[in-house]
Amino acid sequence: MTKTVRISDRAHATLRELADGRGESLADALEWLLEAERRRRLLERANEGYAALRADPQAWAAVVEERAAWDATLADGLTDAPDARA
Repeated sequence: MTKTVRISDRAHATLRELADGRGESLADALEWLLEAERRRRLLERANEGYAALRADPQAWAAVVEERAAWDATLADGLTDAPDARA
């Protein structure tokens, strides 16, 4: 289902420029931009969370300890999975 969204002439021109540069339709360029912004915000929130953890010495020590425990699983003696293309 499609929806109509009103945007300024300036925003439309910018979207057109981006779409043309990507060889896409306006709709595809807009979807790409929305997904890029969603991902940017996700990473921003993750970075904020890590910054909060690092600011708390006890919490950060717990993270480091947990990572060290998980690192030991790399030496579990298992071989790599067979190549799925074979």
